[in-house]
Amino acid sequence: MKIIKGSQNLKDKIKIPVLALGNFDGVHIGHKEIFRRVVERAGEIEGNSIVYTFEPHPLRIIAPARTPLLLTTFRKKMELIAGSGIDITVCADFTKRFADQHPRDFARETLVGKIGVKEVFVGYDYKFGRGREGTIDYLKKMGEEFGFKVTVIDAITVDGQVVSSTLVRDTIEDGDMEKANRLLGRWYSIEGKVVDGFKKGVMIGFPTANIDTSYDLLPHTGVYAARTIIDGEIYDGIANVGFNPTFHRDRLSVEIHIFDFSSDIYGREIEIIFIKRLREEIEFGSAEKLKAQIKKDIEVTREILGKY
Repeated sequence: MKIIKGSQNLKDKIKIPVLALGNFDGVHIGHKEIFRRVVERAGEIEGNSIVYTFEPHPLRIIAPARTPLLLTTFRKKMELIAGSGIDITVCADFTKRFADQHPRDFARETLVGKIGVKEVFVGYDYKFGRGREGTIDYLKKMGEEFGFKVTVIDAITVDGQVVSSTLVRDTIEDGDMEKANRLLGRWYSIEGKVVDGFKKGVMIGFPTANIDTSYDLLPHTGVYAARTIIDGEIYDGIANVGFNPTFHRDRLSVEIHIFDFSSDIYGREIEIIFIKRLREEIEFGSAEKLKAQIKKDIEVTREILGKY
């Protein structure tokens, strides 16, 4: 997939552009359905499938205090979009000036003038332009005026709830990773560099990899059945998000004990995949009691991961 950073860098003419328009944080199953339809339609008319999105998140410019915790880093978002078969992603530089555009100017100057769009696909609740004045009905009017077709993708529901980035965030913050998987169409994961920790895991016989992550959104504190990706290889393990109350830590950490693994990975990037929450963090009376509980957690985790 080709990534173009900044609308101003749209230099080359794109053959029959079919475009998905939106922020797409998390790239959940609703977003994936939009991408699927765009790729399918582009194939039918021998065109190019395009995602037009924004960096940073618009609320970070418009209303920083209301910016949600993001589900994906920029790199992960691009990886997930590419995995949907999209040909080109355009990442607009979202600035105050960009935000102040009238919706009609955006449609005329960017969608038509720079991209030459033929068809636009949006989610059922999409709004764009200054003050979110650009409703779907308005976008359709712009399509009639400037010669592009607009297709609206209906909401997708899971467990009777409309799938949205907000619902995904709430589910992850609750620690319900199995439901989050159904909403995302994948397991939620975070990436980060392995850094030095407090070495308490080594002391009790269960060494952990502590990661320094740039992800905004972490699952609810607790112990999780998890997997780790290291250099493309997947390893089972047990992860902890929290403060390790037995050792009275006051700093939130993310760490994973990787089963049957002894390599030195300090300073390397790894990815932790959260499969299922096992329990809350508990303050144990001694390191020995914690060690006994971890052994039980590992047994349960091996059983859970054996099902996936």
